[in-house]
Amino acid sequence: MINNVETFGNVPLILREGAKAFAAIGTEGSKGTKLFALAGDLENPGLVEVPMGTTLREIVFDIGGADPDKVKAVQTGGPSGGCIPVELFDTPVDYDSLKKLGAIMGSGGMIVIGKERCMVETARYFLDFTHRESCGKCTFCRVGTTRMFETLERIVAGKGEMADLAFLEDIGPKIRMGSLCGLGQTAPNPVLATLRFYRNEYEAHVKDHQCNALQCNALVDLYLDKSNCIKCKLCIKTCPVNAISDDFVIDNAKCTRCNACKDICPKKTIYRVMKGSER
Repeated sequence: MINNVETFGNVPLILREGAKAFAAIGTEGSKGTKLFALAGDLENPGLVEVPMGTTLREIVFDIGGADPDKVKAVQTGGPSGGCIPVELFDTPVDYDSLKKLGAIMGSGGMIVIGKERCMVETARYFLDFTHRESCGKCTFCRVGTTRMFETLERIVAGKGEMADLAFLEDIGPKIRMGSLCGLGQTAPNPVLATLRFYRNEYEAHVKDHQCNALQCNALVDLYLDKSNCIKCKLCIKTCPVNAISDDFVIDNAKCTRCNACKDICPKKTIYRVMKGSER
């Protein structure tokens, strides 16, 4: 028996209704129901329970209330799960189907990722957690995930090279094979899945030094459109590093991209833009 709450929660039902009743729900290879912690860019976050075999489309759009026009992907399985693009949302949620896409059922996490999110930064964010959680016993996990994280840090900073993508694709499977526990065996998933389905975003960061989602701070500037500015000076007062002049020009050399000015502007005249450009 697997020692987790969800497994124990199914035991009374099986004892009361019988194994056949439980096995009647779900798919051939994945029986019963599954609990998911649904979160991210959607209207109805929370815990949901669905029969195995329910499609991602039904969970994300019908239950979660996400806008189909604003969703880019979903990440399943917790921090070490893979990212599945919206084009594949007709995939049934079962162990075999998710595995084919480089994802896992994992801890039952399901994070909806909107189109305004950067998939390279998303992979870096998840690997930031998993590489620090390594117990250190396995060299591939201890060292390998750290090297992957450092590589992603360079890429989002605009210092990556095409060789870095080849390195990530090479070391990821080796970490899986060389790790003893589930953490190391699944930690590369977010990187390998995003490289598989969103390689164009990695290449934009490396070749063009651009983050099209305008999320990676090293690759964006902040721009204040003075034509709509009402000169309330809230941005100047809010900036923690005094990066906005009295004539409402943002000094991007000083700006930390904290977005405080952008968020407080009542007229929404401050924008994140490609580095070196205006809106």
